[in-house]
Amino acid sequence: MYHNIMDLYGDKGNMMVLSARCQSRGIQCKIDTLEMGQPCDFSAYDLLFLGGGADREQVLLMQDLLPRRNEIQKAMEQGVMIVLICGGYQLFGQYYIAADGTKIEGLKFFDYYTEAGSDYKRCIGNIAIQAKLDNQEITIVGFENHGGQTRNVSKPLGSVLSGYGNNWDDHQEGFYNGQVLATYMHGPLFPKNPEVVDFVIYKCLKRQNPSFQRMDLIALDDTLEHHAKQVILNRLHITV
Repeated sequence: MYHNIMDLYGDKGNMMVLSARCQSRGIQCKIDTLEMGQPCDFSAYDLLFLGGGADREQVLLMQDLLPRRNEIQKAMEQGVMIVLICGGYQLFGQYYIAADGTKIEGLKFFDYYTEAGSDYKRCIGNIAIQAKLDNQEITIVGFENHGGQTRNVSKPLGSVLSGYGNNWDDHQEGFYNGQVLATYMHGPLFPKNPEVVDFVIYKCLKRQNPSFQRMDLIALDDTLEHHAKQVILNRLHITV
């Protein structure tokens, strides 16, 4: 969604990784892009992805996104998986107050809200969290760079091992409710976290076939991916 304006720090690379891992397994994967003003039947997809953008892009985007709220709601009710990165994460909440005081109304799907930090301080750097995706405990690594402080998150994605997360205070990161996975982790997220992208693939396949299990995914050689993750964990002095 809005790949041409919501691609801060290469977020659309996540979809490149998802496509490649599907192709390696012989899983058919078709990725469409959505631009402002372009018609779209969100319910026709197994996955919706929205990356991050700066304040200016978010203001422009909401003019197009708000009229689509009911269509997105319908897709959610039909079990479509949603992955949101940074700005996309913020816009699914109640509102976002930018650094200049501008209030950007969100889609209000969830109770969390975001306000710019004081003195223009930002949460920047490598981050690692301990997360639980359904019944799977995993360590996730990424890179965060956000001024917004997201609060009132009832279902965080995970607990921060190193870094900031949703805000400076509560040591929680992201949001996950079983269907919507939202995070501040750029990078992009998927290349260094094969367990996460495979989990998303599994959820998409399960929508089509409720009997599908995670163990049904063909195992891939993730040596390089795990090495990349370990490099970040070593930099953060984290042992898992």
